[in-house]
Parts: sequence; structure tokens; C-alpha cells
Amino acid sequence: MTFYFPTQSLSAFPPRLSPGYKSTPKRCPTKPLILMKHTLSELTGPVYGQDAVQPGDEDLTRQHAGEPLGERIIVHGRVLDEDGRPVPNALVEIWQANACGRYIHVVDQHPAPLDPNFTGAGRCKTDENGHYKFITVKPGAYPWGNHPNAWRPAHIHFSMFGHSFVSRLVTQMYFPGDPLFPFDPIFNSVTDEAARNRMISVFDLENTVPEWALAYRFDIVLRGRNQTPMES
Repeated sequence: MTFYFPTQSLSAFPPRLSPGYKSTPKRCPTKPLILMKHTLSELTGPVYGQDAVQPGDEDLTRQHAGEPLGERIIVHGRVLDEDGRPVPNALVEIWQANACGRYIHVVDQHPAPLDPNFTGAGRCKTDENGHYKFITVKPGAYPWGNHPNAWRPAHIHFSMFGHSFVSRLVTQMYFPGDPLFPFDPIFNSVTDEAARNRMISVFDLENTVPEWALAYRFDIVLRGRNQTPMES
């Protein structure tokens, strides 16, 4: 499986240099990119393998002896191509902050508590209909020092792999109605409003489990004019 990026979908990509996002000057290339032709080994491997994804990898609330703190949620959806066809057997990975808005990472020194029962990472494969499903907790907002009183909206990072590691796409999923949207330069680096809204999940009452967990649906379109914005 290879992910392609036709010209009409490029408007869904945020620019590498976004002045409001202050760390992009450190990352943005200053010279023209050199395209390196992929070899057969890069396009065909390493393969993640059917046995690499284990049952339970998709449930971030059951990876430790106790349950994590926070609001349990179900996040699900489909991975689709530009014609709405399902993409089966894609590897979907997520990572996120805990309910207090903190990652388990040495760089994250946000003065919010770590949760010993929450690592914040999971993975699964899409089924024959392109469907994926995770059980997790709703992440909290967190400060990030980009500008005065800067807070990131609650979000979950998504990574989609084809059968080779060079076939990878990364995006972020946000939650509906977040008051921090107008103030977040990462979210607003996608200048096309319709494309930007495709990063926002939809509250899904039908798949909410009564007295247990709310559900959010987030469909991911890999390419085409309705493509989900991806990090370049």
C-alpha cells in the first residue's frame, strides 16, 4: 500500500514555515529539497508484520494494573482513499497527553501530575472495511510556551502506515467546540477552513456506551480533494 499526494490535495497540508508557530523556523528547510528515488527495499520493507499488533494494543485504559484517571472515551472511524473506498490492514498508531495534559516524556515538564496507569500510546490495524477503534481517556489541554498564555487544544496524534515505513502519514485529531481553536497556530496553520474542520472529530451518540464511555468519530481520508490535513 502506497499513499499518494495529488496536486489538488496539497492545500490540506500546513506550510513548513508558519510564523505563528515559532519552532517552524528551526525545522523549515532553507534550501531546495533534493528528491531521493526510493529503492525496492525502502518501498517493500521493513514490514510491520501481522503479529506485531497484539490484542489489547488498541485499549489505552488496560495497559497497566489500574485504570487511568479521566474521562473514558471511544475514538473510532474509517481510513479511506479519495473515492471513499476503505483502506484495509493499515497500521494506525495514536499518542496523546493524559487527562491532565501531560505526556510521559522527559522534555515535558508541565507542572501537572503524571498518571502511573496511562502511557498514552496505542495501535491497531484497520479491518476489511477500513475501520479502526481505540479506547482511551480524553486528553487535557496543556501550555506550550509558543506565545504569551499559549495552550494547545485537546488533541490526539494519529500516524498511518502502509506496509513499508516510508508510507507514513501523520495528523492530529481535535474535539468539537474547543474554545482554544482560535488561539492555536498549529491548528490554524491549515489555512483552508474546510480542510481545517476535517481535523475535528464528530461526537457520536450512536456508538456511545451508556454509563461507560462517550464516543467520537474521526474518519481519515488519505488523499484527494477531501484529504485530512497531514503534517509534511
